[in-house]
Amino acid sequence: MTIESQAVASRLSRSAIFLVATLNEGDDSLNAVRAMCGDLAGFVRAVGFRDLDGGLSCIMGFGSEAWDRLFGGARPKELHPFREIRGRYHAPATPGDVLFHIRARSMDLCFELAMQIMARLGKAVTIVDETHGFKFFDQRDMVGFVDGTENPVGQESIDAVLIGDEDPAFAGGSYVIVQKYLHDLDGWNALPVERQEGIIGRRKLSDIELEDAVKPSSAHNALTSITDEDGNELKIVRDNMPFGEIGKGAFGTYFIGYSRSPSRIERMLQNMFIGDPPGNYDRLLDFSRAMTGSLFFVPPATFLGSAGPAAQSSAAPASRKAG
Repeated sequence: MTIESQAVASRLSRSAIFLVATLNEGDDSLNAVRAMCGDLAGFVRAVGFRDLDGGLSCIMGFGSEAWDRLFGGARPKELHPFREIRGRYHAPATPGDVLFHIRARSMDLCFELAMQIMARLGKAVTIVDETHGFKFFDQRDMVGFVDGTENPVGQESIDAVLIGDEDPAFAGGSYVIVQKYLHDLDGWNALPVERQEGIIGRRKLSDIELEDAVKPSSAHNALTSITDEDGNELKIVRDNMPFGEIGKGAFGTYFIGYSRSPSRIERMLQNMFIGDPPGNYDRLLDFSRAMTGSLFFVPPATFLGSAGPAAQSSAAPASRKAG
C-alpha cells in the first residue's frame, strides 16, 4: 500500500489559520473527530474548488493524550506532551489535543474551511487557541527580519520532515511543535539596527547572514543551528506567521516547526531558553514571550483516510500496513 503524507513539506503560503483544540468528553466527541479524519480531504477539495488557484491545504495533527483516546494501540515512537522549559525565560506547555494548520493564498479560503470544519465537529472539541496569520511584505516577521530563509527545499525538505525507517509503523508521518510569541515591539524598535542584527544573526535589509567573526554566539540563528554527531546540520521546516491585534497592542509570531523528530526542535528551544552553553540564551527572548507550547503528531494522509467512527485500535495497525 502506498503511503501518502500530509502536505507538511508544501510551499509557504500567504495566509494561514491555526486552530488548537481540546477533545471534549464522551464517545460522541471521539467519533466526530475520527469521522473528520476521513472527511478532511473532501472538505479541502470542496472549499478549494471555489478557487482553483488558491492553494488551499489543511494539516491535522494530534497530541499525545488525544492519540491514545482516539486510536489506541501502537503509538508513534517520539510522541509525548510538549516539555516546558524554564531557563532565563519560560516556554510553557499549554493544552492541545488536535491541531488544524490551514493554508492558502488568501484568507477567505482559510476562513471558509475553518468554519466548515468547526461546523461539522460541533461540540466535540473546544478551541483553546485560534490565530490568523499573514505574510508581512517580503516574508518578514513583526520584528522586521525575513523569516524562513534557511528552510530546506525539494528532497532535503522531505528528508527533514517525514519519518522513515526509524519508525516504520508510522513512516510518512511528521511531528510539529507550535508556540505563540508576543513581541515587545516598542522595546525592539528602540534598539539600533546593528543591535537587532546581532540578536538575529542577519542583516536586516539584505537578509545576508552575519559572518562568524562578528556574529554573537547568542544570535538566534546560531543557537537554532544544530548538528548530529557527525557534524551534519539537522533541518526542520518552519512556516511561521505574523499575527496581531492593533487595538490590543498585541503583535507576535506564530512559530510552527515540522520535523521527522521532535528532538530537533526541542534542542533548538533548549538552546534558546537555557543557552548553549547554559546562560548564553537567545537575546530575542528579551523582547519575545512564549505564550503557548504544544506538540502534535501528523499522521500520513493515508492514515487519516482510513480512520472513522469505528476505527479505534484498528487505525494504528492500518498505519503499520501502510509502512
